[in-house]
Amino acid sequence: MTKRLFIAIKVNPDNGFLEEYRELRSLLRHEAIKWVEERNIHVTLKFLGETEEERIPAIITSIEQVAVLTSSFEFFLRGLGVFGSSYNPKVVWTGIDPYDRLAALMKQVHKALEPAGFPMDRQNLVPHLTLGRVKFLRDKVLFQKALDNFKQISSEPMTTDRIILFESILKKEGPEYQVLQAISFQK
Repeated sequence: MTKRLFIAIKVNPDNGFLEEYRELRSLLRHEAIKWVEERNIHVTLKFLGETEEERIPAIITSIEQVAVLTSSFEFFLRGLGVFGSSYNPKVVWTGIDPYDRLAALMKQVHKALEPAGFPMDRQNLVPHLTLGRVKFLRDKVLFQKALDNFKQISSEPMTTDRIILFESILKKEGPEYQVLQAISFQK
């Protein structure tokens, strides 16, 4: 049997960030954008996809190898961007500041998973937090104005101290994320 898996850090933004996120969603409510539910906000370190259940222990061992060498760290959510072009955006995201620590963690997770049969991704590892997936835009000018209005969005500092292996269960009303294993940093 398979499970749809990903490795991430859980993010709990402050109320100020969430209020701005809600305003952005409201402003673009007529667009075909699948917004991430507030309870599901996270930073993906590695998407594993459909994975055989018997591979889960090796995945956990790989994450533990990274966690034992990692200490907790602080970061902010800052700014808005899109993947795709401004003419054909695919994903609305917010950046991570400072960027280097999370980029290094992503790289360590990817490297640790190689012996478990999960090759490094070919594209550059870009730490970000996905806010919405764009299906279709009716008004690209309104979309761009909304992004410009919220480009200074930022959060209070947050601390992360663990890596989580999640199962994503796809449901009609949206994905449900279940924690399979949370592995605390050890340094």
